[in-house]
Amino acid sequence: MTATPAAVGASTTASGAGTAPAVSRNARPHLHGTELDALHAVLADGVFGHGPRTERFERELARFLGVADVVAVATGTAALHLALLAAGVGPGDEVVVPSQTFCATVQAVLATGAHPRFAEIDPDTLCVTAATVRAALGPRTRAVVPVLYGGRAVDLADLHELFDRRGITVVEDAAHAFGSHHGDRRVGGTGLLTCFSFDPVKNLTCGEGGAVVPRTPEDARRVRRLRGLAIDADHRDRARSTGYTVTGFGMRAHLPALNAALGLAQLAGFDLVADRRDRLWRAYRDRLGELALPDRVRLVDLDIDHTVPFHCVVRVPDRDRVFHCLQARGIGVGVHYPPNHLQPAFADWHTPLPVTEATGVEILSLPLHPALTVDDVDTVVTALHDVLRTTSGALP
Repeated sequence: MTATPAAVGASTTASGAGTAPAVSRNARPHLHGTELDALHAVLADGVFGHGPRTERFERELARFLGVADVVAVATGTAALHLALLAAGVGPGDEVVVPSQTFCATVQAVLATGAHPRFAEIDPDTLCVTAATVRAALGPRTRAVVPVLYGGRAVDLADLHELFDRRGITVVEDAAHAFGSHHGDRRVGGTGLLTCFSFDPVKNLTCGEGGAVVPRTPEDARRVRRLRGLAIDADHRDRARSTGYTVTGFGMRAHLPALNAALGLAQLAGFDLVADRRDRLWRAYRDRLGELALPDRVRLVDLDIDHTVPFHCVVRVPDRDRVFHCLQARGIGVGVHYPPNHLQPAFADWHTPLPVTEATGVEILSLPLHPALTVDDVDTVVTALHDVLRTTSGALP
């Protein structure tokens, strides 16, 4: 069942028929060639749900991150939801969160019954800072969710004493940041309650999946109870018993063995993916620098020496026109993300965020995934340069 080398990393159309240039995809999963064997083994043994492979994946993640425990869950959104619940967030509370994030971050807050308090971002990194988080705190703030945009770590150390005094928990949205470092430790290994996503296009994929890195054994127990419908016995104990006890609220948010098997195969080859992403981002930085167009294109800073980049984002004038022109040329650009405080679903918590609003109409994600080559980077940057030459205006 091992995939042939030609199949691994090949560019295919959405239907799976024929081929398309790698630059036509903004993001795509990378296969190492061992995934089919891993999935076949799960199908053969007939244990598809939570089981030994899920627990092995948790142990391997913990070893990789240098932590005592990791709790695998169904999705990155579920990870945020469960981590917030484990931190005691609930109705009547408020959670500080940037507007510049995927809407799942905000939906996870609402799922607890709490409400968001939107925070401003730094225009160079598109991440919150200690100053913007402090400005967003309110009397009912129970948690702060910094989003590690693009994979870059966020340092809120200056606020930790204040958070401790006020009983505020930091829940990191590290959906983009698997493999990145904060100083000399990996993101997830710094003692914070950290949430990862392993969806189809993340640095490491389980097809769908996520994980919570708990601060304490009690955090781990809470998240495991919540993800398993609050049943007080694990799958092994239930198989040996005629009953079980449901101890409170819970949900079905476990990571199935099929997804865990895919994640294990991906984790074994992660260094290759991390290296390719690093080299491609640096190639974009260097090639964009050669254009000498600082008034037309600005690269969002990822602190690349500490980051496994999830995407490569630039700010450009007349973004919507540039977006459509590049797509018409077969370049798979994207926008990550439309600001949430301007979304109708979150209108009740709108607050003016001038930097988020200004950068939100400028950001453009260039293709970044392991199937790309440095020549592909040249193709993308050349096309961007050609389109920008016909663009009026400049960045403020």
